[in-house]
Amino acid sequence: MEKVIRLLPVTAWRRALGSVAALILGVGALGISPAALAQPSAPPRVTGLPDFTDLVEQVGPSVVNIRTLARDNRSARNGQPELDEDMLEFFRRFGIPMPNQPPPGTPRRGQQPDGEPRPRGVGSGFFIGADGFVMTNAHVIDGADEVIVTLTDKREFKARVVGADRRTDVAVVKIDAAGLPAVRLGDVGRLRVGEWVMAIGSPFGLDNTVTAGIVSAKQRETGEFVPFIQTDVAINPGNSGGPLINLRGEVVGINSQIYSRSGGFMGISFAIPIDEAMRVAEQLKANGRVIRGRIGVQIDSVTKEVAESIKLGAARGALVRNVEAGGPADKAGIEAGDIILRFDGKPIEKSQDLPRIVGGTKPGTKANVQVFRRGATRDLDITVVELEPERPRRVAEAPSAPRAAPANIATLGLTVSDLSEAQKRDLKVRNGVRVDAVDGPGARAGLREGDLILSIDNIEVTGTRQFEATVAKLDPSRPVNVLARRGDWVNYFILRPGR
Repeated sequence: MEKVIRLLPVTAWRRALGSVAALILGVGALGISPAALAQPSAPPRVTGLPDFTDLVEQVGPSVVNIRTLARDNRSARNGQPELDEDMLEFFRRFGIPMPNQPPPGTPRRGQQPDGEPRPRGVGSGFFIGADGFVMTNAHVIDGADEVIVTLTDKREFKARVVGADRRTDVAVVKIDAAGLPAVRLGDVGRLRVGEWVMAIGSPFGLDNTVTAGIVSAKQRETGEFVPFIQTDVAINPGNSGGPLINLRGEVVGINSQIYSRSGGFMGISFAIPIDEAMRVAEQLKANGRVIRGRIGVQIDSVTKEVAESIKLGAARGALVRNVEAGGPADKAGIEAGDIILRFDGKPIEKSQDLPRIVGGTKPGTKANVQVFRRGATRDLDITVVELEPERPRRVAEAPSAPRAAPANIATLGLTVSDLSEAQKRDLKVRNGVRVDAVDGPGARAGLREGDLILSIDNIEVTGTRQFEATVAKLDPSRPVNVLARRGDWVNYFILRPGR
């Protein structure tokens, strides 16, 4: 923006100078030093809007358009209106049922008799090496029979899919070309909230479209293995897989998702941090897939209320809600209800840290796990195995064997009974009591009939008599934690006896 300077006549300048001199003499009489007035003011924090023109020239040639083709064309059936490829890509990405589509098995119209591939979707990508490796999103190429990469100079190449990882939404494809303009990678650790960033991609098929904005947040937890970068950069269908670029011309992320109620950009978009993406890409290039570790636990977050109740202190770690029978955690002695605080020497500040740390551990590695159990920490040794596809879990139910006489715990609103030895074997528990009826504080806390109470106030429950004795010693003026199992899952419930 140009500054407008107004020129004053000489007489006006003399009058102005005289007024300034009088002002200085006046403040001197008030005891204010003229030198103090002469101190320069602090420079403004924001000096103006950035100029992205040089960045576009620098990074633009490294960004490509990705077009996918599929032989099974579902976009035109039974005379229904054909959706354009960009909207199809959007519906596929966010799992939204495609409108006006007949049920499976309906004869298709519009597919060529020879099975020639039809346009399926569009996306973006960028060169991570001069030898033709292109990084993009896994959802961009998912289900494609052919992948076509178009450069900014309009050259087109048929690409080979090197590998794709749906868990992180990262994919790598390869074209047969050399001397290509690879991007420079940035340090995500230096990225700051409020920093300007730029995106280049193909929204709605419009190649090499440039949009800009700022980093809105970091470490945004929207995925199991990826802490996203949130921005307000305009991202739309077709931008997927394109680079997020800082003002140094370095790629700091891959544009992957948007939050939208309308299908278009609403001011919130998410990018995969480039350091996470490159770790995946290197494995895809080396193995064609990503090898991750696993220990066989289902976890949840530790709330502030639970942390205070079990005397953990700060809300940290990962609450183990289920342990896979015969899995690494089971063999190591980890139990449902444990809170994992450290893994292989690395602190677990929040539950999402655990799958990332374990996933990045090489299968076969022996690691130390620190857990918090009933008021104390203990160290266990565990051997990491390779992550495999999820298997359906069998929900264990208490068998309909005869139950012992129930005990009524009026202060908690619970009626509980002992478990038989056969029930303990079937449910794979050492101790505990079964909830036969619940009301009052127990019901308000969320307990239900059929739940198994494993511990109360960090004390393991061995039977109804011991449970009654423990409850009798509780302070009715303070909340108490109850660890209970429901099906295959365990969780903490906070009961307030005095309410």
